[in-house]
Amino acid sequence: MIFELAKARLRINRAELVLERAEEMLDEDCGVGINIALCSRIRSAQRRVVEARARLTKIKLANTDTVRSAH
Repeated sequence: MIFELAKARLRINRAELVLERAEEMLDEDCGVGINIALCSRIRSAQRRVVEARARLTKIKLANTDTVRSAH
């Protein structure tokens, strides 16, 4: 369970880092074609962040339920 939590946190951190980098690149004026690609990358990164957070929450809830049923 601890390994799964660590993996989920790592996934969130990576997704947030990719999102942050893409947003920084968007702030630079690289042209319309590049900006369209970056917007797509940002949306994809945002989706991965949300999915990773949902997975972490799910793991935490499963862990909490396991602890409760053990008592």
